[in-house]
Amino acid sequence: MAYRVRHITCYQFSEPVSLSHNLAWLQPRHTPSQNPLSFEWTIEPTPAIVFPRLDIHGNRVHYFEVLESHRTLTIECVSQVAVTPPLPLCPGVSPPWEEARDLLNASQDPRYLLERQFLLDSPLVRRTPELARYAAPSFPPRRPLIDGVIDLMRRIHADFAYRPRATTIATPLSEILAHRHGVCQDFAHVAIGALRSLGLAARYVSGYLETLPPPGRPRLVGADASHAWFATLCPYLGWIDLDPTNDLLPSDRHITLAWGRDYSDVPPLKGVVLGGGRNPVLDVSVDVQRDTPYQESGFTQNANQGFGQTPNQGFSQEFDQDLNREFSQDFNQNSMY
Repeated sequence: MAYRVRHITCYQFSEPVSLSHNLAWLQPRHTPSQNPLSFEWTIEPTPAIVFPRLDIHGNRVHYFEVLESHRTLTIECVSQVAVTPPLPLCPGVSPPWEEARDLLNASQDPRYLLERQFLLDSPLVRRTPELARYAAPSFPPRRPLIDGVIDLMRRIHADFAYRPRATTIATPLSEILAHRHGVCQDFAHVAIGALRSLGLAARYVSGYLETLPPPGRPRLVGADASHAWFATLCPYLGWIDLDPTNDLLPSDRHITLAWGRDYSDVPPLKGVVLGGGRNPVLDVSVDVQRDTPYQESGFTQNANQGFGQTPNQGFSQEFDQDLNREFSQDFNQNSMY
């Protein structure tokens, strides 16, 4: 299935911004079931510098600077991507969760060494006894790992209420666990923390959902905005994605942007601005539509070359302000619904 994603962000500042330095994670990545076909963006005002690179997790990230004074910053990015359903999963054939845990923690296999970072605490997700106790009912002795993770996903979906604006990126995970409400990034963090607290590897995945479902299929929560879910590492099977917000295993209606240890590794945008006042107004629009049939050879240039060094190209979404600074603000996009 081919999709066209249009993501527009507009910041309006109460005072002039004299410069900004930014990192953007907005170009869909390659996965075994996803092939980016093209990516284009525009930024107004035009940035002076755009520099693409790969981060430690293999995501494409772009650094850019806007050096001219401005009160409005508008970013539009358009992606075309082809997604195929992953191979059918047979949960019962995965190893018992204790064996998976022991293998991931003790193996010297090069395939698992780098993945051990997903066993550890990260800036927004800390292992705790409370999270281990929450996970425990899903993992009785000798239960196949994927059976247990699917059960955990379903329990999070049943136990937590989806409430936009009830939390922010600064809301502690312990508070989310206690109050049992939040948005998709919160539910992903709960699952990641629960799994890591049992010694299992889990990572955070950011992306999009199809805006309009096919006839007869339900509209998924989180459409028309960035979305988030989690993945767990199963020995011999690889990484398995799960979406607790919608209680399902992602298929060809989920588009992956990036993954990392938690949200802080892959915000759509983060950076620093000089000036701008304390309460910028943000407007975000995301639209995901099924694309017209394509020829494989017709959509490879922009997806593979990224932004090159062309200045006028873009990013998106929402941010937190660091109000402890008198003359500057740190900002991160954070409200993923």
